[in-house]
Amino acid sequence: MTTQLGVLGALVLVTVVVGAFWRRRQGSVRTVPVRQGAAVDWAARGLDLGERATFVQLSAAVCAPCRATARVLRDLADREAGVEHHELDVEEHLDLVRDLGVLRTPTVLVLDGSGAHAARASGGMSPAQARRALDAALSGAERP
Repeated sequence: MTTQLGVLGALVLVTVVVGAFWRRRQGSVRTVPVRQGAAVDWAARGLDLGERATFVQLSAAVCAPCRATARVLRDLADREAGVEHHELDVEEHLDLVRDLGVLRTPTVLVLDGSGAHAARASGGMSPAQARRALDAALSGAERP
């Protein structure tokens, strides 16, 4: 009985630690060196890039965090001059998903004004996380 309680306690502890780690990584923004981004012809995919930055969101139809993230990014893009938001369905862009190593939805690529990858985030994004992602794209292009 004591051994079973010890095993149960250990499993609960592991579950809490894994859950906390997963929650912390949700929507976290990582800056991406330009040379690591896959070369993508966004115009060929029908995307007009923003003058300052562009959010490219890879989403799935059955993904609730994708819809919430789209609202957050759309609102931010509407408030910021020269910033665009485009949402792509992963099922319609499997080649892009494979080339970019997308493992979960939503995945958001943040492109700078030249179309180079500046940041990337996976999971649902809060307005604060979206702002940090945009700032990562703008930091190099708009610094004196």
